[in-house]
Amino acid sequence: MAASPRSLSQALRHHLVNPAALGYLALVAAVGIWVGVDTLFVEHADASLAAVWLFIVTAPTSFLFLALPGALPFVGIAVGAVTQAFALGAAYRWFRGRPAQRAGLSNA
Repeated sequence: MAASPRSLSQALRHHLVNPAALGYLALVAAVGIWVGVDTLFVEHADASLAAVWLFIVTAPTSFLFLALPGALPFVGIAVGAVTQAFALGAAYRWFRGRPAQRAGLSNA
C-alpha cells in the first residue's frame, strides 16, 4: 500500500517543526539579532564584518546568492536558513524513525 502524498505545506511543517530544525532557526535568528544590534548601536572606526556571520551560519546555500546584484544576496540568507533547517529536520526525522537495530539493541 502506497503512502498518501503530502502537500508542500505539510512536508515543510513535518520537517521544520522538530528540535533540530527549530534549534538551527533559533541560532540563525540569534545571529541576525546580534548583527542588527552591532549595525545599529555599535560605533566602529572601520567597517564591521558582523553581517558575514549570517552568510556563514546559512552556508553553503547562501553562498550561491553572493554574486547577485543589489540586496539579493540577503535573500540568500533566508533561503539558506530554510533550506538548511529543512535538511536538518529531514535528517532528524530519519534518525528518529530508524529501528533499534542500529546500536545492536535487538533481542535476537
